[in-house]
Amino acid sequence: MKPQLLNSWMPYLQDEFEKTYFQALNEFVEKEYYEAECFPPKDQIFNAFNHCAFENVKVVIIGQDPYHDQGQANGLCFSVNDGIKHPPSLVNIFKEIETDLEVAYPESGNLERWADQGVLLLNATLTVRAHQAGSHQKKGWETFTDVVIKTISDYKDNVVFLLWGGYAKKKVKLIDSKKHHVLISGHPSPLSANRGYWFGNKHFSKTNEILRELGKEVITW
Repeated sequence: MKPQLLNSWMPYLQDEFEKTYFQALNEFVEKEYYEAECFPPKDQIFNAFNHCAFENVKVVIIGQDPYHDQGQANGLCFSVNDGIKHPPSLVNIFKEIETDLEVAYPESGNLERWADQGVLLLNATLTVRAHQAGSHQKKGWETFTDVVIKTISDYKDNVVFLLWGGYAKKKVKLIDSKKHHVLISGHPSPLSANRGYWFGNKHFSKTNEILRELGKEVITW
């Protein structure tokens, strides 16, 4: 697995690729992709970084694990390829956008359109074995993605971090809230959303409000 990232990320992350933990992670991922079906496709593992250059990052959304069913994962958290049925969490994200911004529910669940506008859609774990949720957790990916979050916090200003659910909320310790904007809510999964922890958070309009006040272009969600 040769990390393929836009050049803008390399000055910040190059050193990570040389570290012992990443070498071990690399060996593990190579072996997994050789022995079993894994997602996303190998050339899309670092897609989040390749659709959103470091200098363009305005918003960060943190997911946990890639989707693990056929044809779903494309390297961006919560996103699926065109033509793929929307998973329940993504359905709830779109429903919230629908009511929050009064826009039509989209046909495509492919969130590359967000990433291209400066939304880093970062899963904490970037790979998974087919049909085995969490199978690549605690192998080194979280160490790497924590560095990514902290790097954005350290080297950028006024980024909007959207932390959805208990797992993402734990990442708040990596973010300097004095120089960034952190919005927290329940997870969009049905379990959390149906208990009233997701719907009505208005994170999409709030994010655009912050960006507008900063004189930045808002996101077309």
